[in-house]
Amino acid sequence: MQRRLIVIAVVAVVVVVGLAITRPWLYFVNREVNEAFPGLTAEQREAVGNMPEEEKQALIDMAKENRDMAEQTARAQIGDDNVVPAGDQAMPPEMPAEPTVIAMGSFIDIDPIHGAVGTASIYELPDGERILRFEDFRSKNGPDLHVYLSTEAPTSTFAGLGENEVHLGELKGNVGNQNYELPSEIDLGSYRSVVIYCRPFRVVFSTAEFS
Repeated sequence: MQRRLIVIAVVAVVVVVGLAITRPWLYFVNREVNEAFPGLTAEQREAVGNMPEEEKQALIDMAKENRDMAEQTARAQIGDDNVVPAGDQAMPPEMPAEPTVIAMGSFIDIDPIHGAVGTASIYELPDGERILRFEDFRSKNGPDLHVYLSTEAPTSTFAGLGENEVHLGELKGNVGNQNYELPSEIDLGSYRSVVIYCRPFRVVFSTAEFS
């Protein structure tokens, strides 16, 4: 009986040591990442595997619905930040010392891979020109991100932009202060928010609702 217990104990120790060395659970994670992103290089898949767990899982879940969108989003988010050049981050030269703020809002996170921080403010210049300015801004990176004024304040990934959205151009950088000229003819009272929007997949990355 004693000999049998010793054998069982030895086998248990061998199994525990073998698991500690090989860590087979990592193979399941790697296999899932590899299967979810066959279009990425081995280096890119490894980078996805090293992302925070909630971000990695969000990309894997996205790949189950739209693999192309997940792969392009993954490439953007594991790549380098697109920082607005320092010379372009300043206020416009004609901005008064105490600019008139018409509206302001704060960007939000929607989920682990769609979100931004910072403020969006609409300023009126002395000559009547109006600009939209992002400050202390940092957004999750994504494919082909653009800036819109929206009559809605979308807070979910696949929410729409509402009616008569105003396209202000491509996002100048996912990091850094930046300015966008606003068309003089639009009625700003009709617009509730600014939206960072992925055009190819019609996905909302973040919203700043004006107050």
